[in-house]
Order: sequence, then structure tokens, then C-alpha cells
Amino acid sequence: MLSRVLLGSWLAVVCVGAGDANPGPANDFPVATDAKIEQAGEIIRLTVALSRPVSVSTSVMASPDRVIVDLPSVNFQMQPATGRNGAGFVSAFRFGLFTAERSRIIIDLAQPALVARAEMRNRRGGFGELVIELKRSSRVEFQAAANEASKNRPEAAMSPVEIVKPAGDTRQVVVIDPGHGGIDPGTVVASIAEKTVVLAFGMTLKESLEASGRYRILMTRDEDRFVPLGERVKIAREAGADLFISIHADSLTQAQDVRGATVYTGSERATDAEAARLAAKENQADTVAGLDSSEDTQDVAGILMDLAKRETRTFSSVFARNLVATLGGSVKMHKVPLRSAGFRVLSAPDVPSVLIELGYMSSPKDAELLNSAAWRTQAVAAVHAAIEGYFAQARPPAGKAAENRR
Repeated sequence: MLSRVLLGSWLAVVCVGAGDANPGPANDFPVATDAKIEQAGEIIRLTVALSRPVSVSTSVMASPDRVIVDLPSVNFQMQPATGRNGAGFVSAFRFGLFTAERSRIIIDLAQPALVARAEMRNRRGGFGELVIELKRSSRVEFQAAANEASKNRPEAAMSPVEIVKPAGDTRQVVVIDPGHGGIDPGTVVASIAEKTVVLAFGMTLKESLEASGRYRILMTRDEDRFVPLGERVKIAREAGADLFISIHADSLTQAQDVRGATVYTGSERATDAEAARLAAKENQADTVAGLDSSEDTQDVAGILMDLAKRETRTFSSVFARNLVATLGGSVKMHKVPLRSAGFRVLSAPDVPSVLIELGYMSSPKDAELLNSAAWRTQAVAAVHAAIEGYFAQARPPAGKAAENRR
């Protein structure tokens, strides 16, 4: 499924170096061990040390202004905070897996700039050194380069979604969605990335639910890779999911005393300013990873679909309230623990969906707990209990209720 969404690969305006590595186990990937960015006169230079040379292609994107550096799969053995500080007109850069076959470095620009040089240098001992040099440009030049890349970039085709469940399997289907991943680290505090924290939680929840034998569990990702927002929703819909749970860990740099877990449901109108802020932040995940920020459009018109959407929101709210009550008996909750906002990842019209913010990584106490195996086990047990309580109710999930009326 992921490959269909990622057909929109970027126009390579610079291609140099060795041939692409074949996909394989992460430990077979070339390893990036260090990266630095520095200014030399009018040039900003990014240098990345690699265990062997690889191919590289570059392009630019506007709104926001970015330089996209695509590589074959690379094992980035660098601290998550690497790249948070820029130089000159480069505000920051980030890196990570983009697909199973491709990695990506994204350079955020404070002012328009173009790639003056991109090369892979061979170093003694078979090592490689990637060098990207940027030079400031005019807005007109930058926009022209971005337009050319966009013009030659095929649009991702979203195929119609069919609700399918394996014949004879009566288990409820739960999709667990660890937020962020790969090129998108989410919140980074010190050397800890949100993508790592939520993946650990999601995998522990998966193991707990599967051990009961009552659920078929699907993960939107089970490794450190990027999955577009629309694809996360599509995974749940194509699986005929009975429940979709997205997992995150927020941050408020200006309010380190704010802490506790929060449960969100989807809604066009946010319950408050903080919920709206968080939804806007999470909805930028595709942009962070270097994808076009335009939202997916789906033909969901019609009385039946409108009914399914209303039912879905009802069941989402039922589960969210149950989740807040159950979590509250085990972990610290935010002072306003139940909220709603327009999260794109909660937009499936026929799958009850919630987003759990486990806590605030900006809070030293929450950060300590989020990285505690004991706390994770306790919180997972509470989420598991909430799921059990939800499915113990007599009424069917919204997607199945709508499907039964066909």
C-alpha cells in the first residue's frame, strides 16, 4: 500500500555517485556516522560521513522552502538532535528513512537557496563523504526550480478503498499507529525522539493485545520509517478496522510544568486553542518529510457515508471517554483530558479513531515516565483494558454498522 502513495517521487535535478543499494536488512545498509553544517563565505556546506559511497539526488520545494536530498536506504547512526542547529540561511536539517528503499535528508531554508554542488567523495578504506553545498538565490530563481520539480513530479494516485477482512476471522481488527517515524522524528528533547518513544509503546500494546487472542493487530509502522498521513488512514480502512489508535507524545517548550496524558477525537472544530495547535502541528507531518502538504481528497459524499461518519464519531467518543476513565486510574492525566480537533490521521469516515498523547516530552517528569519500561507496561495495561471494555459493549463499531445496511 505504501508504494502507491509514494509514486510521487521527486524530480532529481542533481544525480551523482554510486548505484542505488538494493533493499535489504537495516544492518546491510550503508551507515551514516556523522553530519555537520558550516558556512564558508557565501556557501553553506553540509557534510555527511558514510561507511561507503551511495547515489544522491537533490531538488527544492517551496512553502516552506526546503532542499530535498534523496539517498538509497541509509542506517543513520547519529543523535536525534543532530541538525537542530543550522548555519547562515539554513535553519536546520533532519534525516531518516523515507521508504524501505530510500532515505532522505531535508534542509530547511530561512532564505531561498539552490544546490551549487552535490557530490559523493570516495575516501580511503572504502568510506564515502556526501557534500552538499548551497548558495543563496533570488526568490524568482528558487520558485522556478521548485515549479520545475513539481511539474515533473507525478501525483500519487489514491485507489478506491475496499473494506476487506480475511474470511473466517472473527477477531476485532485494531490498527495501532505510532506517530512520526523515519525522516519525521516528531518532538526531540535532548537525545530522545518522539518517534522512538511512541513506537516502543505501540509495539508493547500490540504484544499485549495479541496475547489475549481476541484481536488481529495491524501496525501502520513497526520500524523507524515514515508513513504519510493519508496512508495511515488507508491502512485502517482497507483492513476493515474496528478501531484505530494513533500514539503521540507532545511538547510545550514554553510550559514545562504542563504534563499528563490527553485523548483526542476528530472534529472539524477544535475544542480549544491547544487542541487546534496540536492538530495543526501533527497535520504537518507530510510537509516535515518533504511531501506536498495538500490534503488527500476522497469522494465520501452521500447519505450513507454521512451516516457512517456520524456513527463513527459517536463510537470514537464512546471509546475516548472509556479510555480517559481507564487511563486516569493508572497514569497522570492532563487537566483537560478529553479534547477534539481536525486531525487528518483521524479522518477515516468508517473507522472509530482516537489519538492518545501519552504525555509531554517537554515536562521532565513526563519525559522520565515515557522512557520507563515500568510506566509503559502500566499505561499499556490501561489502554488494553479500555479496548476490552469498548468491545464488550453490545452495539457494533460504526464501520460494521454502516456495512450491514448495504
